[in-house]
Amino acid sequence: MRKEAQRLLIATTILICVGIVMVYSASSCYAYENFGDSAFYLKRQLAHLIIGLFVAGFVLRCDYRHIKKYSKVLLGFSILSLVLVLLPGIGREAGGARRWIKIGFLGFQPSEFAGLFLIVYLADVLDRKQAHIRNFFYGFFPPLVVAGAIVLLILMQPDLGSAVVVLAVSMIMLFVAGANIAHVFPFIAASLTALYFLIFRVPYRLRRIIGYLDPWSDAQGSGFQIVQSFLALGAGGIFGLGLGCSRQKLFYLPQVHTDFIFSIIGEELGLIGTLGIVILFSIFLWQGIKISINARDLFARFLALGITVSIALRAIINIAVSTGAIPTKGLPLPFISYGGTALIFNMVAVALLLNIASK
Repeated sequence: MRKEAQRLLIATTILICVGIVMVYSASSCYAYENFGDSAFYLKRQLAHLIIGLFVAGFVLRCDYRHIKKYSKVLLGFSILSLVLVLLPGIGREAGGARRWIKIGFLGFQPSEFAGLFLIVYLADVLDRKQAHIRNFFYGFFPPLVVAGAIVLLILMQPDLGSAVVVLAVSMIMLFVAGANIAHVFPFIAASLTALYFLIFRVPYRLRRIIGYLDPWSDAQGSGFQIVQSFLALGAGGIFGLGLGCSRQKLFYLPQVHTDFIFSIIGEELGLIGTLGIVILFSIFLWQGIKISINARDLFARFLALGITVSIALRAIINIAVSTGAIPTKGLPLPFISYGGTALIFNMVAVALLLNIASK
């Protein structure tokens, strides 16, 4: 195993271990209050971790080039799942969004694996059509239509944060593949226009923007989450209050074990803890890019790039939301936040990176 693969594996392992500890610390009070078991979310996260290890181990033993044969099948499965989640009786609604499919005791979030499978499909298309990528109708437009369809289905849930990440990763992959800038920039301009209407013409998203610009003006309303996040990060100082000693997790800060777990890390482990997380994700990004650069074929190069950028971008957005740098987006922190589907498919994505690095 090459050095970049070893470093990426070490960084990922530490992030997952920190996540297991912090999920228990952040969720114990909420879990006891609602389920009578302080380890409720910890047990579920550990179960998903075991499943993730099993699936990732299988992916690691296979040749990554075999997945290229099934890129269209995986994409079709993703689109079908994103359609099914919108249907009443199949998709499960929570918090005003329909993002989960639950079959018996099993539940999963289609947008998580749709993003990964889209990356696999785009890597395959960009490899096969590399000679035509600067041609708008044959090289640039077809993969863009597919990516647009995935984004549209995710927006219908609605899940603007995931849609933005999927679209951004797709555009980065197309740009790196050599797409004509004259084709890319007009599409980016059109996307920004659509984003404007999706934010400023939707009341609850507009309230988030207002809360982001001046959270203290409505600290009990639209600015509540970010104000409580500020209080958590500020209370932690440099060294933190100590593991398990967070006050904000005592039903002050909502979604402490999912979207705002970074704030609890800051409160309990301080600036040292949060900087450690940022450094680990920086190592992940750098080593992932090196794996992409050193890949032996174009498919592997684009696949590694898409996976690395997708995970890193989600981490950047989550940390930026927790620190008030951008409005609330509702994206979990990769490897750390509670979430079974996200953890499993992030581990599978890392296994693909390690697989590419080993060839």
